[in-house]
Parts: sequence; C-alpha cells; structure tokens
Amino acid sequence: MSLATLVLSLADNKQLLGLRYAEWAIRAPSLEADIAAAAMGLDDLGHSRVLYGCLEALGEDPRGPNRESDPSSYLCLPYFGRPWTSWSQFVAANAVLDTAFSVMIQACVEGSVDVLRTRLRKMLNEERFHFLHGRSWLRTGIEPGPLEDAWTQAIEWFGPPQGEVERLHREGALAMGPAELLAQLEERLETTAPVGPVDWSGWDEVQRSTRPMVIDDRTFAMLRGLEERRYHPAGT
Repeated sequence: MSLATLVLSLADNKQLLGLRYAEWAIRAPSLEADIAAAAMGLDDLGHSRVLYGCLEALGEDPRGPNRESDPSSYLCLPYFGRPWTSWSQFVAANAVLDTAFSVMIQACVEGSVDVLRTRLRKMLNEERFHFLHGRSWLRTGIEPGPLEDAWTQAIEWFGPPQGEVERLHREGALAMGPAELLAQLEERLETTAPVGPVDWSGWDEVQRSTRPMVIDDRTFAMLRGLEERRYHPAGT
C-alpha cells in the first residue's frame, strides 16, 4: 500500500461519511442535531475533494476506470456501505470513526510530505466541531452494538502493528503509526477501546477491513454523481 492509496481511502471514507451525515439532516432527534448533521456533511464532502486533489501531487492516483461500474473499487469501510437505520449508528460514526479520520489527518499534517502538511492543516480546525458534537452525544449513551462496530472498524482502518501505516510512520510520511493513532483516539474520547484484539489474518490492506464492503445501488449512484468529472463549469 502506498501513501496515495491511504489518502484515497481517507478521501473515499470522508466522502461517504459526508453523505451519511446528510441523510440525517432532517431525521436527527433535535433541530440543532439536524443542522449539525447538514454542516458536518458539507464539511466532509469538501474535505474529500481536497484529499482527492492531493493524489496527483503525491505522484500517483490509484483510482482506476473500474470505479465507473464496480462499487468495491471505493475504499470505504463496511460501516458506510448502507444507510444507517438508527441514531446510535450516527453517533458512533461521529464520535469514533470521524475522530479516527481526524487523527490520521493529524498524522499527515505532522508528517514530512509537504502537500499533506499544507493542504490538510485547515481540516483539523474544522473537524474540532465534529469531535465535540460526537463526544457530547456519545456521553448521553447509545446502544453498544454500533459503538463496538465503529471501534473495531477504526482499529482495522489504522492497520496491523507492523503494516504499511507503520512503515510510512518509520519513513516519516506519517507522524504516527497504528499504536499511536489508537492511543490518540482513546485519549480524545477519554476511554479505552471496548473491543478485543483484531484477528488480522483476514484483513484486506486495500479496503483496510476484515470484512467485505458492500455498497447498495442507491449509494453507488450518489458516489458516481459526486465524481469530479461530473462537475461542469457554469454556463457550459
């Protein structure tokens, strides 16, 4: 796995997280939460475009022509493959997975790759609101199932102890490896991961998960519509 593939994974996950937030913009438990869902959705869709824009500067764009027709070509976690059916899923994603992505962005900003250091720095300030919102709702209490699922997928996304993220850390491209990323996530959420050790034997280093990711047809159509090539200048 290259640094560009990791950035693509981050971009794909942020894009789909933004869509899932937006789906709850009129379904959240309060008007304030509706507004927050809409705002966070726009943030993450914007962040994904910045991340996609970094790929050329990294010297590699791992996106291939199969993204036209193959949902599995998107490097998204299984948590985002289908619309969420409960507010607990939203909160777990907001508190745990969104924060995990922010921790990885921090590792990029504090690493040695100039394009990531400069272009991603602003995201850290914008993500602070996401973290505060997710932590606040998490403290109200949610169902354990979605929370444990989010933690497991966050740990899997960071990768195994001696995997490619650790290599990128040793080389200086990332300021943190998997162990430091998890420690930072636990510190921010003021808790330890409520899940057991990951069995890495079935882990896919491209999808960054031990489970296959399945995107439903409606979600795939939305993702295709968001591809940059679908945007046209005004008046054309």
